[in-house]
This record gives sequence, structure tokens and C-alpha cells, in this order.
Amino acid sequence: MGLWALQEKAVAPLLPAILAAPAYDFAFLSCPVVDPAYAEDVIVAFFDAIRADPGLPNVIRINYLDGEGEAYAAMARALAAVGGQPLTLSERGRPFACRESGQKLSGSTRKKLRQDWNRLCAQGTVDIVDAQAPTALRDAFEVFLAMEAKGWKGKRGTSLLSCEQDAAFVRQLLANLGGQKAASVAMLRLDGQPIAAQVLLYCGRRAYTWKTAFDEDYGRYSPGALLVDRLTEQLLARADIDTIDSCSPEGGFMTQLWAGRRTTIDLLVTVEPRRSPSFVLAAMVERGYRQLKRQHDSLRALSWGTLAGRATSRPKAAAATP
Repeated sequence: MGLWALQEKAVAPLLPAILAAPAYDFAFLSCPVVDPAYAEDVIVAFFDAIRADPGLPNVIRINYLDGEGEAYAAMARALAAVGGQPLTLSERGRPFACRESGQKLSGSTRKKLRQDWNRLCAQGTVDIVDAQAPTALRDAFEVFLAMEAKGWKGKRGTSLLSCEQDAAFVRQLLANLGGQKAASVAMLRLDGQPIAAQVLLYCGRRAYTWKTAFDEDYGRYSPGALLVDRLTEQLLARADIDTIDSCSPEGGFMTQLWAGRRTTIDLLVTVEPRRSPSFVLAAMVERGYRQLKRQHDSLRALSWGTLAGRATSRPKAAAATP
């Protein structure tokens, strides 16, 4: 009736371990998979099982939890029943599309997408293919992996091909899901050559835009955004798809494409009635880490802004020089 993937993890040296979700680096939602008819009982059973096992930590860090899903509501009720109180670490909206609140139909982004599409079409024949059959899916996923490794993620060592274990895991994952018709890889092509790829996962009547890659040689045409924009129209036109989840809890380019938002919450909870010393220490570490990350992001944005200002000022100086 329910399944929840958790990882035992150390938050800092010499501090007690915690349980963490998502349990895998390439997962972007931490929601348990629960039969909706038994959500309340299943969540209570999860917490009871953790509490009863002396070998498991009693503190759980839950990042990227769907704040509008039944699992979150059931967690809040289950914790309240035993006197527990979750600590909300952050709350934000992630891009989400449905028929009522789908693509942004006006504004500068829409204008730029039209211009990029027209410019790309002027270079040759442009089309979109969505590989779903097992063999086609496997071949298209290899195109995606190579494209991702060629780009900035490959240079940083964070692409899926940068780690043999990660590559083996996701290849098997896509093969398994493909056999259940629960995955596909859509590609934007120019004269038959793929220049952007989008890995899609499906569950029920929802599609998930799991991972995107594009050929940086064509970056001036925004191929990844063009592919997702056209795919959004195609997916929401299907009778078996009602919603599309971006899997983008930190924002990203889909924020500019889609009007809909869905709440994403990061929580720290304990399955005990009282907040234990382990919980207090974990809360201090989490809050400190997030504060440092905000400062780092602010400094990086300031640095990029300074560089951009210098870049735009130099041509003017050069133009004024005889």
C-alpha cells in the first residue's frame, strides 16, 4: 500500500545520522508512493516503523516534498497525533503545467521563443520526435546521455556519464520504465540531427520533465526551451495526460515558460513526541547550510552582474576611441 525511499545520512562529522529523502541524487521529489485510499494509515505506519527500529535515526529531512499532495497532509496529521511538530526549512513554488494554467502566452519570453523558432527553422528542417518504443527509447536515451556529457554538466563532472554507477542505474531505470510505457525521450532535430533532448517519465495521468540536455553549438536558438515549449502543447493535448511536473524545485527556465506553480516544501521532522537533541543539532546544521548557500548565491549573482557590466561597458569605450 506504500513505499518510501530514504537514505541514512550524516549531516556533519561527529553528529548523529538522519534519514533523508530524496534518497538518490537524481530524484527531484521526495513524496512516498501511497495508495490514496490508505494514505493516512500508511504514513502513520511509516513513522511507527522508524520509531520502533532502534537501528534507525528518528530525525528525517524531507526535501522537495509536494506541499499540495495527500502525503504532506497525511504527514502533518500523523505528526500532530503524537505531539510532533515539523520544522519548515523552506517553501517555494515549482513550475507546473495543466490545461487551466499551462504555458505563458504573452510577454518577452513568448516573443523570444517565436523568434528563436523562426531563426532555427531558417537553418533547415526542424521536427520533434518522441521515442517511446523500447529500442527507440534506448537509442534516444543514449543520445541524451552523450549530449549531456558534452555540455556544461560534463565539464563539471555532474553528468550521468561522469559516474559509471549512475549511468548503469539510469539506463536500467529507463529500460524498466520503458517496458511499462512510463518513459520516453523527446528530441528536437535539425535536418535529422538531435540538438535537444528531454527525458519524460509518466505516472498515472501526469508527465514529469525529468532531465533536459541540449547541444551547446546551437545554444543561441534556445533549443531546450523550444523543445519543452512545443512538448507542453503536445502533452496537454493528449487524452491521457492532465498535468506536467517540471521536477525543477529550484526554478530554472521552465519558470519562464509555464504559468502554473505547485508548492514545494523542505521539512525536518522527528517521529518522537519531543524534539530530541539530534533534531536540534540537525536543525542548526540545516539552517546554517541554507544561510551560507543564500549568501553564496547572492555573491555569485553580484559577481556575474559586475562582469556583465564590464562586458557591456567595454564596447562603448572602444567605440568612442578614434
